[in-house]
Formats: sequence, C-alpha cells, structure tokens
Amino acid sequence: MRKLINAPAGVVSDALRGIAAAHPSLRVDPVGGTVVRADAPRAGKVALVSGGGSGHEPLHAGFVGHGMLDAACPGEVFTSPVPDQIIAASMAVSGGAGVLHVVKNYTGDVLNFRMAAELAEDEEIEVASVVVDDDVAVEDSTYTAGRRGTGATLFVEKIAGALAEEGAALAAVADAAREVNERSRSFGVALSPCTVPAAGAPTFELGENEMELGIGIHGEPGRERVAAGTADEIVDAALSAIDADMPLSGAEVLLLVNGMGGTPLIEQYIACAAAHGWLAAHGATVARSLVGNYVTSLEMAGCMVSVCRLTPELTRLWDAPVETPALRWGR
Repeated sequence: MRKLINAPAGVVSDALRGIAAAHPSLRVDPVGGTVVRADAPRAGKVALVSGGGSGHEPLHAGFVGHGMLDAACPGEVFTSPVPDQIIAASMAVSGGAGVLHVVKNYTGDVLNFRMAAELAEDEEIEVASVVVDDDVAVEDSTYTAGRRGTGATLFVEKIAGALAEEGAALAAVADAAREVNERSRSFGVALSPCTVPAAGAPTFELGENEMELGIGIHGEPGRERVAAGTADEIVDAALSAIDADMPLSGAEVLLLVNGMGGTPLIEQYIACAAAHGWLAAHGATVARSLVGNYVTSLEMAGCMVSVCRLTPELTRLWDAPVETPALRWGR
C-alpha cells in the first residue's frame, strides 16, 4: 500500500487539520469530527447538515459554505459518523429555523442520523431528514436496504442549500431536496478497486481487462462484471440504465460526470462528450454540465454518471451563487 499518509488511524483527523489550514472560512474540529461554516449559526436560516464516511472527498466537507451545507460530519473512512458528531454539528449551526439532515441511503448513516434527530428534538431543535437514494444499479447492496445514495447527493445539497440561503422555511427546503432526489438517477462504473488505509488491501479485485458495471462508492458489487470497454460503451451502459428507470426523452437535464478519485480529468471529459452525444441522440437536452471529482471512492478509477431532470425553478437554484472549497460560482 502506497499512500500519502502518516498512519492509518490518523487519516481523517490529519485530513481535517489540513482542511482547517487550507480553508480559514471553515471552523474545523479534527477531534470531534465536524466542519462548520464560519458564519454559523445564522439566525432565521434553515441549516443543512450532511455527512458520511470519509474517502468520498470533496463530499461532504468540501461543500460546506455559502449556498450549500452549513456543517458536515466526516466519519472514519467508509464508516458512518456517530450520533454525537451529528448532534454537535446540528447544534453548532441551528439558527432557530430548523435543521435539514441530508442522508445518503446507507444503513449506518440512516440509523445514526435518525438517532441524532431524536437527540436534537430533546434540545428543541426541529429536524427534517431527506434520504438520497439515486443509484439505479442495484436495489439492495452490502451497505443498504434499497438503493444507494451516490452522485445526486451533490444535486440535493446544492439546490436545497440555495433555497435555504434565500430564507425559505424548513418544510419548503426539505420538499425541494426530496424533489431533486426523485428527479435524479446515477450509475457508476469501476475500472480499478480502491484500498482503505486501515485494511491495507484492495476492497475487491478486477482482472486486467475487466470492469464492474454499477459499482457502489464503497466498492460494493454492481450489476455485472464485463470486459473493459470504450468510453462510449461505458457511458452507454450508464445512461441506458438510467433511462430505463427514468425516461430522459424530452427532458432538460443537469449532467454530472463524476470521477471516482483515480480517473484523469482528460478521460472524464471524454466521458462527458459521450454523455452529451448519447443524450442528444435520445431526445434529451443538457442544460447544465459538471465534470470532475465530486463524490469519490478514494483512488478508484472509473466514473459515475448522474442526471437530474430539471424544472425552471431547479435550474434557477442550481445557478444560484455558491462558495465552498469544492464548488463555487456567482460570487
């Protein structure tokens, strides 16, 4: 195992210290495991809190800031944050208008955020929760009951965060988050495994000329293992699976071509070109595109394609100003 770390047990806390050093606009607690906007809490504003296992950076800590999250709770690598982290983050950002928990559909995340919401109620903090389950590859997996939460988490956090920034009420922000989730689908493909530092070995094995269709962001198995294909073939497999579940013809869409951590940006742009071509050929219009490493799986090679069927209001909120370490425009 060759990794740029000091010791496997200190990966997350060391990384949080680096985030604190690089981004003074954030309040980072490397011991407690929270990342909070410097201007939080903001009176009268709905606060957004999300989190999950580390190893998916920049998700979630990289999306803390104006127009997105108010706080993030990074757990150990591929491990849910504990309720104490989540309640600490929720209390740190609560401005009296309620807190929205954005939760990826993994069993540990769902249970721990639920426990934290109950603790928040004891502190007289109103909490609404939205579970993201956009992955079309499999119905159940190693970590989930039901579909996994993957790339569309970025869509939910950005659009709900924009609405909260405008002063909308908790119910409206939660409804917008659920609408984005319902209108979004994702499908990932792995060209190589990744290695969790504490394990010291790859999470799965692929043959030299194999790829995994429908991979999860923790290395969970997908739909099938097939011979490695071209970028066009990979994107066709991803978008065909999405289209079978949520027809795209006639829609204006937001497209995310997301690197899994180990794929060069030049290859991601090749996949983006393939996705634009596929969508145009199938009667969809790409209104907005985003390409890069946003929801990753350590150093896994491959890509994830995520699509959201836009409405004029969702487009407006996507375009709203955002300023976070990993996503920024309009300010």
